[in-house]
Order: sequence, then structure tokens, then C-alpha cells
Amino acid sequence: MPDQTISKAAERACAARLRARFEAAGAEVVDAPMLLPAETLLDLYGEDIRARAYITSDALRGEQMLRPDFTVPVVQMHMQEGAEPARYTYSGEVFRRQEDDAARANEYLQVGYEVFDRENPAAADAEVFALISDLLDGLYLRAATGDIGILTAAVQGLRTTERRRAALMRHIWRPRRFRALIDRYAGRSPVPEARAALLAASDPFKDAGPEIGLRSRGEVAARIAILHEDAAAAPLSGEEVALLDALLAVRETIPNALEHLHDLSVDLPAISPAVSRIEARAEAMEARGIAVDTLEFEASYGRTQMEYYDGFVFGFHAEGRPDLPPVATGGRYDALTRRLGAAAGHPEREIPAVGGVIRPALMLTLEEAGA
Repeated sequence: MPDQTISKAAERACAARLRARFEAAGAEVVDAPMLLPAETLLDLYGEDIRARAYITSDALRGEQMLRPDFTVPVVQMHMQEGAEPARYTYSGEVFRRQEDDAARANEYLQVGYEVFDRENPAAADAEVFALISDLLDGLYLRAATGDIGILTAAVQGLRTTERRRAALMRHIWRPRRFRALIDRYAGRSPVPEARAALLAASDPFKDAGPEIGLRSRGEVAARIAILHEDAAAAPLSGEEVALLDALLAVRETIPNALEHLHDLSVDLPAISPAVSRIEARAEAMEARGIAVDTLEFEASYGRTQMEYYDGFVFGFHAEGRPDLPPVATGGRYDALTRRLGAAAGHPEREIPAVGGVIRPALMLTLEEAGA
């Protein structure tokens, strides 16, 4: 395990220093219960975290999970009682199963900083990124940035059925499944034999036995109707697929990426507002002393992170240590405040929000290696 040599005392001392810096930036210290209600929260985290959550249950509370992060419970707290604008910081353990990599910790400290501010989202993005970048100065990390919003805008602008757009939106965070859907909708992949036979049958229930599954005959019939509707839809055009491919391939410094994105927006106008937001963020970063000319932008970055991110995403990586996860990550999650505000009975409290977390043990591991 990469951080086995780091003592808990050293890790906690580092966490305390980081949290103090966030407090000095105006953040209020908050905490979250270690056990969270699983039923209401698991869907907010996405497939990856759902698969790695530690779940327990009892007769009084139902299913509970050890917290996999702080952002969701902090947003819940803000929706219930927070003033605005607001800045929060926290530190504590989070828990995630690591069944595919036993070398990675399944319990570790996170220190975070979250900003809820509706006045200037671009400035808030720059604030969070610049503060975390400053705290990591001297560790020689590669910073990567992206924007989930540009891909969601491209998908929403596709000339296809609403059902197909919704399916693509659900799978943005699963790149292989997303690619398979694009190929299917463009007519580039064959229809599975079982589906083709089902669609060709004049009466799919002709030889059906008694209902023994979880779905009723009516539900199965509705699903078959959806498959027929999809089969009748016009394929995605080759031009749109090529534009999506070009968009997903953008990986350049921010100035060059913006030039490329502006060119793409001529034929893909749905992305224009997202490109403008990236431009405004770059200006706000420059105002905070970030070297935007050398900062990387990857259009696909963040697609395997938290599914509640819907805009700016970033991470700091130790390129010389591929065995280590990112030392810090973060992003914008405006839609999460909308969903949790509605769930709390306060839909009017929806507010733009962005945050990031640092792993103290990984910082110490790199500092120790460089000593």
C-alpha cells in the first residue's frame, strides 16, 4: 500500500494544517456522520462508488453505508440550513472497497473545501482550483482539467430521439458503454441476434409461457414497443459522430483547446455556452495567478469520477508514481444542489457549487520520497 509508511499522527497533523488553510480562506468547519442512509444517497454517487460502498443495515435505520465522501452530506446540510454564499471545510475518514487493487487504501483521510456561490461560478471554480494548487506547490504534480458540461451539451444537441439522448446522458461516465451506444445509434454495430428476432416476431408472446419473472407481460410489451421505436429512429449522422469524436479527442493546453472548441462550436452550436464558461474560468484562473498557458484541458477528463460532477473537473497527479491515485480532485456539482434541495423541500435553494479534496497521506508519501 503506497502510504503504509505514513503514521496516522503525521497524516492527521497534515490534515489539520490543510484544514486551517481552508479556514483562513473563509471556510466554516463542518462534519458529517460516518454512517449515512444508503437508500437515499447511493444513486447520487454513481456506479463506481455504489460498487465500492460498505453497506450495513439494522431494523431501526434500514440500510446504512460508511461515508464514501463528504460532498453529498455537506450539500444536504447546506440545503437544510446553510446561508449563502457559503464556504465549508472538513476532514475525516472516507471508506471505499478496493477489490481490484489491494495495494490501495480502503480507509483514508480527506480534507475538503466547498464553495456555494451563485454570483460568479467561474470565479468560484478558479478560487477552489488555485487554493488547492497552492497547497500542493512543491510536489511537482501534473494538473489536469476538464468540463463534463461540454460533453453533456454536445449530447443534448444531437439530432436524435429524446430517449436516445437520455440513454447517452446516463452513460457519459461509462466511456465504453457510451461508445457502444454511439456506434449502435449510428448503425455501425450489428443488432444483437436475440433483439433482431424479437423485433421481427409478429407476435412475441405467441409461444410465451406463464409469467414467472419480475416484469409483467404489460411491462415486457412496453419494453418491446420502445425497442421498435428505437429501431425505427434515423441513425446518427456521420457528421455528428465525427464532431463528437473530435470533441472527445481534445487534449491540449487551455488556450489551444479553446481555439479548437470554438472551431467545433461552428458545427456543434449546442456547446457554445459551455465553451464560453471555460473561457470565463480561464480568465478567472489567470487573475489568480494560474499559468493557464501551460495548464492542460482534456474534454474526456472526469468521466470515471463522481457522477454528480456536471461542469468543471480537475485532478492533480504524480506522474512519476502511477501506483498512486490522484493527490487531489474536485469539480462543479450544480445539479446535485438541485436534487438535494428538492429532496429537502427547498427547491428554491438550488445554488451553483464547486469543491475539491486533498489526501494528506499521499502528500506525505510524495514529500517523504522527495526528501
